[in-house]
Amino acid sequence: MLTVLVDYDSGNLHSAEKSFQRMAAEVDGGEVIVSSQPEDVARADRIVLPGDGAFPACRNALTKDRAALFEVIVDSVVNKARPFMGICVGMQMMASWGREYEDTKGFDWIGGEIAKITPTDPTLKVPHMGWNDLVLDDAAPNHPVLQGIETGNHAYFVHSYSFRVADPAHRLAHVDYGGDITAIVGRDNMIGMQFHPEKSQSTGLRMIANFLSWAP
Repeated sequence: MLTVLVDYDSGNLHSAEKSFQRMAAEVDGGEVIVSSQPEDVARADRIVLPGDGAFPACRNALTKDRAALFEVIVDSVVNKARPFMGICVGMQMMASWGREYEDTKGFDWIGGEIAKITPTDPTLKVPHMGWNDLVLDDAAPNHPVLQGIETGNHAYFVHSYSFRVADPAHRLAHVDYGGDITAIVGRDNMIGMQFHPEKSQSTGLRMIANFLSWAP
């Protein structure tokens, strides 16, 4: 089994690579590599798309500068139904639209938009940065990647925009930050996390391990 963390020059992947490799060794999850090569993604059994920075820049870096790579990702995830995990902006790009700086089309894999966080409490700063308690939504208990995860488990966030899902069934977890902030989305063979599982200690490592064992 091969898991590929897609490298498209959007953030340092060293921490994520080490966390995925560690859990792959623990659960016999196969090989984990970081690659920007379409041929590696094409042969991958699981695909992870990280992302740091602004939505439009990440979207353009992947779909305009690396069109061949993006085409292989779509074929693998949409047509071949291989397990997919989006992290941070990698999760946000699963949406229909991003509203950061300008209106930017997302992958439209999960309906909704990425909009600015606007806490009801004016003392809460944006970006939403640091640890927060996950609240599992109705669809979460049945999801294989969330097995062993409970409401109250901590995850580490760094973001100013959040996913407003069109269908509540696609929101698996949220956090409270002056209002509901989507933390996890998912459907079929796809899951996305607004937080960084590789930085979320035991909670994040458990999700990574579950992903590496997931067979939708």
